[in-house]
Amino acid sequence: MKYFVYLILSRNKQKTLSYVGYTNDLKKRLKKHNTSQGAKFTKGRNWILAYSKSYNSKSKAMKEEYILKKNFRLRNIIKLNFYK
Repeated sequence: MKYFVYLILSRNKQKTLSYVGYTNDLKKRLKKHNTSQGAKFTKGRNWILAYSKSYNSKSKAMKEEYILKKNFRLRNIIKLNFYK
């Protein structure tokens, strides 16, 4: 089974918010975030998929998710490249 690490973005007038997660069904997970059924942080916002990468194991995806969540420098690079 494939697992995905993803970064989604939500933009408002003041700033761009980002959220990192992992899932085995990327389309379903993004739909949940946009219908306020995802993580508490993502409720009430419109999210756009900015980055995703697939992995063959859940444990590898979880490790990579943790790394991306903590690496704000990389997250900001992804944000900047997405909105170019």
